[in-house]
Parts: sequence; C-alpha cells; structure tokens
Amino acid sequence: MTRSGYTLPVFACAAAVAALHWLRHRQPLSVAVVDLIAPAQIAEIPIEQVAGLSETMALAITRSDPGDNLDLTKNTPVWTLVEWGGVGDEQVTIHGGEGIGKQINADNNPAIYGYAQRLLQENLSRLLAASEKITVTIILPEGRSLATRTSNAAFGVVEGLSLLGTSGISQPLSTPEQLNTFRTELQQKASQFPSLVFCIGENGLDLAPKIGINPEKLVKTANWLGPMLVEAELLGVKEILLFGYHGKLMKLAGGIFHTHHHLADGRREVLTTHCALAGLNKQDIEVVFHSPTAEAALKHLRALDIATGSDWVNQVYRAIAETIDARCQEYLHSHSNREILTTVCGSILFDRDRKIIVKSKTACNLIGNLC
Repeated sequence: MTRSGYTLPVFACAAAVAALHWLRHRQPLSVAVVDLIAPAQIAEIPIEQVAGLSETMALAITRSDPGDNLDLTKNTPVWTLVEWGGVGDEQVTIHGGEGIGKQINADNNPAIYGYAQRLLQENLSRLLAASEKITVTIILPEGRSLATRTSNAAFGVVEGLSLLGTSGISQPLSTPEQLNTFRTELQQKASQFPSLVFCIGENGLDLAPKIGINPEKLVKTANWLGPMLVEAELLGVKEILLFGYHGKLMKLAGGIFHTHHHLADGRREVLTTHCALAGLNKQDIEVVFHSPTAEAALKHLRALDIATGSDWVNQVYRAIAETIDARCQEYLHSHSNREILTTVCGSILFDRDRKIIVKSKTACNLIGNLC
C-alpha cells in the first residue's frame, strides 16, 4: 500500500505555526498542528528547529515529506520566518523568500497560489487576536537548485519552486492506488453531472475556474487519461472537455493515452507532422522537430507569424486539437462494448503563460454546459 504524505504548503504552514508559537510563548514546538482545510482533516507535522531571531521575529524549520511519492521535494528543508506587524488590512501578510519562485507574467509575484494562501491565512489568523498582524516569509533553501529539475519555467515561474496545489494530501500520480483515487472522484462527479472537465495537473485545475468553468465539474486525471476516459464512458458521462498544457495534451494526438514521460513522448513527432500537413516549409519543420520543448516550438511558430503575417499557430494547433478529439473518440470506441458511442470529447490547450492557444470545435460546443 502506498503511503501518502503532505504537500509543500502544509510544511510551510506548520513552520509558520511553530514560529508564531515561539513569538507568543517563547517556547519551541516539537509538533505543529495544521488544519488541511482540503481535505477537512488535521495534520501533525514534526518541527526540527525553532529559533528566536529577535523580540519580534522567529524562524522555524521543518522538512517536506510527500509520502511514497517520487517527488523531488522529498526531505527538503522548509523555513518560515514570522514577524510581528503587517501591511494594510491583512492580518497575515505572506512573502516569498529565497527558493520560492517568481511569476514572470505577474509582476514577479511569488509563486504562492490559492490553496497555500488560504491554508496560511486560515490557520494563522485563528492564533491571532483581532488587533494583531504578522508577516510570514517562506524560504526554501534548496528551492532554486531544485527548480532546475522541474517544468516550472514552462509555466513562467523562475528562480524557485511553486507552492501549488488544491489539497494538503500528496499522493503519487502514476500508481494504481492513485488511479483508484481519481476513479472514485470521477464516479462521484459522474453521478451529479453529465458534462465534466478532465485536467491532467494543478495548472489546469487552477486555470479552469478563472475562465468560467464550474470547479465542481473538474476531475483530476494526472497521466491516466486513457483509463479515466473509459471509466467516464462506462459511467454514462455524455461530454468530456480535456483541458491541459499543450506539451502534455498533444500526446493524445499521437495515440499516447498515458502521458507520463517515462512511458512515451511523441510531442515533437506530433508537432512536426501537423506542421508538415499544414504546409510549413522544410527549414522551419526542421526547427520545430529539433526544438528542445513543445514551448520552444510554439515560440518559433509565433515568431514566424509575427515576422511574415502568417497564421501557423492557429493552423497547426487547431489541427492538433481536432486530432486529439478524433483520437479520443477512436480510443473510446476501441474500449467500449456499445455499438453507438454517446460520449463526446473536446479539447482546450493552453501555453506556459496559462493563455489559451486553441479550442477545438467540439470544445466550443461543450463549454456552455460546463460553466
């Protein structure tokens, strides 16, 4: 049985609780209690060290434990600095210190997203009197070096890691146990809604509500798109919108329905093929084929459009989206015992800046049922 652990925001919050406890009582905590909020349960997090840096400032250190997950943050130290006093009306002002990434498309704001913000605000405000304010600075001493091994830069986050996620529980995304968890969620939502949105990862889950999609209709799939599509069809889901980063979702256009890079990666083949079919010249096709990432290939096509007034991004990506839809229907037909398939699939692809690149024709028809 795979052991689940906690996400990085939980450890940052635990350290903040311990540092605030020192400021209040001048005593170190060995274990900090954190209300995870999502899910509604309590976590007890070991604290390695607490130090008072001044009469008004304290630092606490814990260590990330994501459970039996192949997570690069495993055992990384998490420091949180808490200081009396804040800015504006907020009781809890949150800053990103060394090792916390910066969002280059959001005025270099720290990459501390919704769940992490809520977790810190709610847990810490409960420990403060109405007139008290604190400033919390989260530090990941190894964050800058670890970030070079992630795809953060593809989503516009540089110089560190993100505090991203929608839950306090960290579980492996590519194990059968995790697939069972996703299937359970899918079964519950399929009993409520005939139309659902499949998101591979946290970026899709975070972005979808911002474009008007009902968050209750979101289902996380991680890399298990094939089994999740089949399960949805068996459950009678009528409409499925695939919403994801183009570098992941385009794999489906190549018939790859488990998208973990250790199993298969046909991104450059998918892009190159669709560029050739669209009529791109041989020199630019070679540039696309030899691009180190899908994002780099997209950047080249955008540069061509700007320089020549062409429409390659729209042509190529619209074709890819239509191929994804067609491949999904073929996949469902091959795994269904029904003569007439009633489930339809559409796709929306976004780029590293979380901007929509393309919506397939089916996606445009489905979107109204998902808001």
